[in-house]
Amino acid sequence: MIDRYSNPEIARIWELENKFNIWKEIEILACEVRTKKGEIPEEDFEEIRSKARFKVDEILEIESKVHHDVIAFLTNMNSYIGPAGRHVHHGLTSSDIGDTALCVQMVQAMELILRKTDQLIEAIREKAIQYRDLPCIGRSHGIHAEPMTLGLKFALFYEEMRRNRSRLQTAKEEIAVGKLSGAVGTYSNIEPDIEEYVCERLGLKPDPIATQVVSRDRHAAYMSALGVTAASLDRFATEVRLLQKTEGREVEEPFSVGQKGSSAMPHKRNPVICERISGISRVVRSNVQTALQNVPLWHERDISHSSAERIVIPDSTIALEYILDKMLFVVKNLHVYPDAIERTLGITRGLIFSQKVLLHLIEKGGITREDAYSIVQGHAMAVWADQTQTLKGRLAADPKVQEVLNPDDLDAIFRIEPYLAKVGLIYKRLGLE
Repeated sequence: MIDRYSNPEIARIWELENKFNIWKEIEILACEVRTKKGEIPEEDFEEIRSKARFKVDEILEIESKVHHDVIAFLTNMNSYIGPAGRHVHHGLTSSDIGDTALCVQMVQAMELILRKTDQLIEAIREKAIQYRDLPCIGRSHGIHAEPMTLGLKFALFYEEMRRNRSRLQTAKEEIAVGKLSGAVGTYSNIEPDIEEYVCERLGLKPDPIATQVVSRDRHAAYMSALGVTAASLDRFATEVRLLQKTEGREVEEPFSVGQKGSSAMPHKRNPVICERISGISRVVRSNVQTALQNVPLWHERDISHSSAERIVIPDSTIALEYILDKMLFVVKNLHVYPDAIERTLGITRGLIFSQKVLLHLIEKGGITREDAYSIVQGHAMAVWADQTQTLKGRLAADPKVQEVLNPDDLDAIFRIEPYLAKVGLIYKRLGLE
């Protein structure tokens, strides 16, 4: 991922220095347990442990000749270890090191993603509580539907992100495996207890069964969890972008002092952070497809997945952590304009109460649903066409309606409060009391 959309802490996980350090740790741990088993002399292991080191630039130079990164790494590290290096990588294949290290890196990255997710969930929770009772308009198809509260928008995002957190945690647990089982996973030249020891020290579990590699359905599930989470962030970013449109300007993402919105138009206050979240989310989601295509490898392994993974796994984790961070900033600093929200509620001049009118005509007047619908829709279409009219005013002047609904009935129907009566129940279900 380019530096522009990377936070340093998670980017460091995917640097070659960190990867090679994990490789070194795996090789040393494998030698350590073999020493405990009496397979390596103590003095040789001390040589390995004390002298094992590498230099990234030297590894890359060797790789340019041998075209194999693990061989280049081992050649470089053993040049520092000396003769005792003959014990290193005994009975292992390259994927024992590479795949196990990749799983460690994916766990490390997910821990940062989960930490940021927890911070975002808490920020959303606070906004949901703060705006629980602030009425706003609910929309379907982009058209005003019925009243709801701004808090419910946050509450929905809160619960959605809690589900995402559960998916991310499951993905972390599923990828937290290692394999040191040899060329096709049969432990032909290494004992399973070595794998168990190394994995335990790395915070992993041994993969119950592997080929030359850890099966890529695990990686696909991990990437899918990232993709769904990114989609949720895009959904709420889009909500903010729509609510920030000049016609309503009900909410607005933070706009800092000195920030510029346009090179041509000095007045512009664009939702650029949310637009960035939406754009980067598309990258994360599209990378899921690559991860899915990496699942069907040939027989016990081919290398078609490797080049793709070196791009999409680091990029996706870095990108998701970045947009989580940006969404956290937006949520914590979101500008909310109650007057604009109230004004927007009224712009359809009562049309948003049409369903309650319909139901009252049916229930109180014994009118068929079809006839009641025809009455209400006829007045509603007239209000759409003539901005000087209101739905309540037209209904009050209709003799057919007057036979069923008196002025007090209409006053009761055209109140927002009944629409919000069950908000507390929803919050109770979510534990947002």
